[in-house]
Amino acid sequence: MCYYSSIAVGFKIIETRFGVRFLQTESFKPVYSASAFTVPQMPVITDEDPEQVTLLQWGLIPSWVKDTEAALHIKQYGLNARCETIFEKPMFRHSILSKRCLAVVDGFFEWRHFNNKRYPYYIRLNDHQPFALASIWDRWHSHDNNEVISTFSIVTTSANPLMAQIHNTKQRMPVIFKREDDRRWLGSLLQIPEIDSLLKPYDPSEMEAYTVDKAIAKLGFNTTHQEILERKDYSELPSL
Repeated sequence: MCYYSSIAVGFKIIETRFGVRFLQTESFKPVYSASAFTVPQMPVITDEDPEQVTLLQWGLIPSWVKDTEAALHIKQYGLNARCETIFEKPMFRHSILSKRCLAVVDGFFEWRHFNNKRYPYYIRLNDHQPFALASIWDRWHSHDNNEVISTFSIVTTSANPLMAQIHNTKQRMPVIFKREDDRRWLGSLLQIPEIDSLLKPYDPSEMEAYTVDKAIAKLGFNTTHQEILERKDYSELPSL
């Protein structure tokens, strides 16, 4: 699954890459590791306003959730959405049809199991540029304090050959879009077959991965320090 990601570039690079405006620049801080378990605010482009980037909370809360206690409980299950069941599960089926978005990242982390140990990898595209992860979003209105919270979930699919070696237990990966598919995903007229056709594993020849320090494995680990992305080799670990 996808619970740790990075977006370490400045907002200007995001604006240029996606052809959008970033209106919350004062609230945005580049982060080299963002943990979904801390419900961070991440840059997202929604179908509601595809010309701008906004900061949404990671961990989907469907609009029909009744109260704050239920919202706190359910969002832990809304960090990721499996493409195989996304059209069926009540938590996701409304958003996949009418509230799609792009989570903007420049890399993500996943763990490889070997000899009963876990080794973290950092995965990114070969060009090291920001890219979009298929995501869905919703807006929840708290009747307890009248607060309105916009949240999102990252869509996952089966692992490509590279990711199958890394995420070798569950064999999953986030849905990564090619540039030409970013805007298609946000289109309001897409039908289920067209949406489903976009939820495929990414071409592994356009991706690269390397091992990093195990400090990344701490639950709730966030950092704005670039050192976490430095390569760390493990002599006991076979190469990919």
